[in-house]
Amino acid sequence: MESVSREVYEAAMLLSAVGDALGYRNEQWEYCESGEQIHSELEGLGGLGNIHVCLPHWPVSDDTVLHLASAQALNTGKDGDALLHEFAAQYVEAMKDMKGRKPGPTSILGTSQLRPGEPLGFQIPFNPKGVGCGAAMRSMCIGLRYPRPEQLPHLVRVSIDSGRMTHNHPTGYLGALASALFTSYAVQGRPLWEWGISLLQTLPLALDYVTSSRRDVPENLAAWNYFPEKWEWYLKQRGLEAGSGGPRFPPVFGPPERDVEYRTFSLDGWAGRSGHDAPMIAYDALLGAGASWEELCSRAAFHGGDSDSTAVIAGCCWGAMYGLSSVPEINHKSLEYRDRLVQAARQLHQSAWE
Repeated sequence: MESVSREVYEAAMLLSAVGDALGYRNEQWEYCESGEQIHSELEGLGGLGNIHVCLPHWPVSDDTVLHLASAQALNTGKDGDALLHEFAAQYVEAMKDMKGRKPGPTSILGTSQLRPGEPLGFQIPFNPKGVGCGAAMRSMCIGLRYPRPEQLPHLVRVSIDSGRMTHNHPTGYLGALASALFTSYAVQGRPLWEWGISLLQTLPLALDYVTSSRRDVPENLAAWNYFPEKWEWYLKQRGLEAGSGGPRFPPVFGPPERDVEYRTFSLDGWAGRSGHDAPMIAYDALLGAGASWEELCSRAAFHGGDSDSTAVIAGCCWGAMYGLSSVPEINHKSLEYRDRLVQAARQLHQSAWE
């Protein structure tokens, strides 16, 4: 596999955070149940090309703060347990920067249980309720760090182990694997229609790792099947179960129709809230948007449900695929933490390719 440019990584990290800020809209849109209402308010703001994504009205949420924490852990160059302690330390530190960012209760609980530096202090108990998207929305950079196909075992281990630091349940931590894997596919330039079936083909490797690690094995096995079964269902809905051909969308699929459809993806009726459906909606948006940044945001950031968590994943993958050139500069030039995101991207690129 040939090296990719540093600009690809910068676009991925920046547009991930832009998607987060847009989908969040300072708490207003993340909790809005109507994509139609969001699109109406967006039109009143002059459309996407008129939005100056900057403080105070467009902060990033907990998603980007924790994604940066993941990147900073990876950029230490550590490996094995030392890397996992670094993840834990970065997550604990990141939770100090959550004023006005609405971290999820499972992330709050999980990080409160971490003891970085202590023996196995990066491990928390199995959580039967740890099914949320908090691990999925912070793991894309793992795919930037381990982008090559031969690095798949590293990507699997690191995404699962970092994911279950807060979301120690298969539906939660397999979302981290999906986000990291899809980002690696974006860097590799793999055709989008292959991504979903390739995720399913990777799950046996993930299960082997989880069982071999001898942590909460009976609980994990009992809870395992929901994630793959829901993804199998989704791929049949889109006509992608063979991993070939174009996706099959409903003939009318505007904001109201997407809200209805996205809720069928979900675990509890709140689209994008869980580990399986946050990357699923992001993937669906990528399939439908092509090279259009505006259409990507329409589908991934401006829907009823957990719109910042779907957009943070979709934005990262889209940036890795298409770069910044067609994105209005006003959307990213004054983004909160822009300099940190660019620096993190450059370090990730150096670790992965130089």
